[in-house]
Amino acid sequence: MGCNACVVGNLHFEIIVEGHQNFLVFPEVVRHLGRNGELVRSEGDTIVVSEAGMKDFLDFCHDHMDSENVFFRLDDGEWRPLTEAGLILDSQWIDEVILNELVTCHAQPILNGEGEIYAYEMLARFYREDGSMIYPGEIFGAARKRDRLYALDRICRMAAVRAASFTDKKVFINFIPTSIYSPEFCLKSTTMLADRLGVNPDRLVFEVVETENVEDTDHLKRILAFYKEKGFRYALDDVGEGYSTLELLSDLQPHYMKLDMKYVQGVATDTQKQQTASAFLIEAKRLGSVPLAEGIELEKDFKWLKEKGYQLFQGYFFGKPAPIEALERQN
Repeated sequence: MGCNACVVGNLHFEIIVEGHQNFLVFPEVVRHLGRNGELVRSEGDTIVVSEAGMKDFLDFCHDHMDSENVFFRLDDGEWRPLTEAGLILDSQWIDEVILNELVTCHAQPILNGEGEIYAYEMLARFYREDGSMIYPGEIFGAARKRDRLYALDRICRMAAVRAASFTDKKVFINFIPTSIYSPEFCLKSTTMLADRLGVNPDRLVFEVVETENVEDTDHLKRILAFYKEKGFRYALDDVGEGYSTLELLSDLQPHYMKLDMKYVQGVATDTQKQQTASAFLIEAKRLGSVPLAEGIELEKDFKWLKEKGYQLFQGYFFGKPAPIEALERQN
């Protein structure tokens, strides 16, 4: 599994050129990159260069080559237009975040119908070394560009497992299934850390995020089967109408199902949302899953959902995500 996604090492760019104009100048490009120590290897109309070499190549290509007939790829992936290379180079800062594990956890309470804290959801927050915050959308976008999604997802999971020691309640931990290649390999460090810290697997609930974007359902089943075998629980996030077929939900057998907040907010007065929430509840009960409504901001929505039979609740109405340190002081 020696890939850039698992190990934050130096990126190598494989470049291929097409077109008469590019073929004329290509030998000189190869010689120049070789002299500067930026050429990893060369074969025919293809070269592999270091990250520094890619920066150098982009400058040269802009002035002397037909860039529309130049393509690149990383780790034998798909060939991409050269215009996308600059985005990858501009996202180099994500490597520092991952290598220095510049992540901390905020926790948001999950309550039962009696208003008691049942669990906390761990939410990753990222800070640069100067203390400024990096928003999740920005950081995960950068990780995707540089094929660092697994490495980023891993440090978030590890931080959440460490943070779980602040409470004796259950802890929900997000993970992105598309970032995991082999559950036996990629999740081993997570299970070992929980064991070393003495965290009972039954307390950890691994929550599938970006559920609707999962195309390889067999792969997701393997991941969830691995968690189940190790004694962990798992949840499906953002479930709603059109999420998936009933057959798939039956195959996954989630311990918890989270109703998407877009069906929660305003449900007390919106008949269409009520229909979705009611159908969701029926399906959760059929599967033996605990129904959880997330994104609750108004008391009337909470009361409607509670009266219908929802068991767990989460949202700003009960509390915003807070640093672990603040919650430890409260306890």
